[in-house]
Amino acid sequence: MRSLKNIAVLNSIAVFVLAAGCTVGPKYQRASAPVPAKWDVSEPWREGAPKDGVPKGEWWSVFHDEELNALEKQTLDANQTIKIASARLEQARASAAVQIATQFPALATAPQAERQRLSGNRPAGGSFPVTSALTQNSFTLPFTAGYEVDLFGRRRRSIEAAQAAYQASAADLENVRLVITSELAGDYFTARQLDTELGILNRTVETLQKGLQLVDSRHKGGVASGLDVAQEETLLNTTRTQAILLQQQRKQFEDAIAVLLGKPAPDFHLAPKELNAEPPALDAGLPSDLLERRPDIGEAERQMAAANAQIGVARAAYFPTLNLFANGGWQGADIAKLLNVQSTFWAVGANAAEAIFTGGSRRAQTQFAKAGYDASVASYRNTVLSAFGEVQDDVTGLMVLDQAFHSQEQAVDAARRTLNISTDRYTGGLVNYLDVVTAQQTLLNNEQQLAAIRGQRLVTSVLLIKALGGGWDASSLAAVQVKTKLKDVVAP
Repeated sequence: MRSLKNIAVLNSIAVFVLAAGCTVGPKYQRASAPVPAKWDVSEPWREGAPKDGVPKGEWWSVFHDEELNALEKQTLDANQTIKIASARLEQARASAAVQIATQFPALATAPQAERQRLSGNRPAGGSFPVTSALTQNSFTLPFTAGYEVDLFGRRRRSIEAAQAAYQASAADLENVRLVITSELAGDYFTARQLDTELGILNRTVETLQKGLQLVDSRHKGGVASGLDVAQEETLLNTTRTQAILLQQQRKQFEDAIAVLLGKPAPDFHLAPKELNAEPPALDAGLPSDLLERRPDIGEAERQMAAANAQIGVARAAYFPTLNLFANGGWQGADIAKLLNVQSTFWAVGANAAEAIFTGGSRRAQTQFAKAGYDASVASYRNTVLSAFGEVQDDVTGLMVLDQAFHSQEQAVDAARRTLNISTDRYTGGLVNYLDVVTAQQTLLNNEQQLAAIRGQRLVTSVLLIKALGGGWDASSLAAVQVKTKLKDVVAP
């Protein structure tokens, strides 16, 4: 009973000391960052609410391309870079769990059974002389418990830093997913753009082959010159060469998609399909919204919080530590009497420790933590500035490409009319065939340019969605925490 009373008193003291403890180190406050009031845009662009326009998670669905949707899902399941980020998130969760486990006392046991023979010639001790050798048994069943009282918040700051690092890893995983899925969408639309250009080249080759047959028959009939035939043949072979070279470029994007899908490049093939999609309507919203919608900004902010907590951990080293301990159990020479009351033993106590002289190491560790925090603040602000630059570039790019697309459509129409007029005038004998060849080349160039702009508009739309965060929201990090559960506490 007396031992139970002593343990109860010790526990009461521990609770009191724990309640009276304080947490050293600066309280975390999110650092400020320069935020523009609005985007530099011109009519007819409108700032709106992109959170309503970009779906959460599967942002690529705004393009309404079923093949792209299927590829994106495969990427999320099989991409190795995403798997690496997922594994690192699990590591961060486990690290946070390790820190949280320090809140609880440590309990250990080390049972021992021993039989020993003492020498008959051993030195005498006490008032009893040694008369003979002695053989005896010893059985011990001990238990030890220890607990470090978190007087000055070193443990609390460590847990705070670990939780923030865990949340930073969660944001990093979301950023990796956003980067990989946007890279896949960009490569996909670029491949489709090349399919469109190949379609234009192949159709042009067919047209030029018919034109060559016409010119060749006219040449044989004495109506056209050999120069006309050579000019048409030159343009035909040049167009064929462009199509051959474009196939290589298209294959490179196909192989890049295979890597993103986690598949060997030789085993993956993307069936050709010309581009016919239009960019979705997107709103940039307000610049201040970007701070809560970019996972890389969320990651940088959480890293800043973790670095701030590390300052408290370093400052706690200036203060003493208090450790509570208790041990007890049973010990006896006869195992049958081991659990008797007479066989019990116990001890309780506490010890405090304070480093008196460390040669300046504590000051250096605090300075190191402060410098780490300053670096994280600079990194956070740099991430924010880069985000604003990316969004502004993509917003401007979409405006310019939209204007260029409509202008190029008119250029293609004009080039097609020019070719029709030149062909009619050549057939009527009013111009030579060089005018027709020039018109054919001009139409081909303008059609290719229109296809390139169409693809660039879609790729730039992907980049804008990525720059806006892909529908991610920083509020989701609040749920990313390691919480104490009984099954985890009692787990070995």
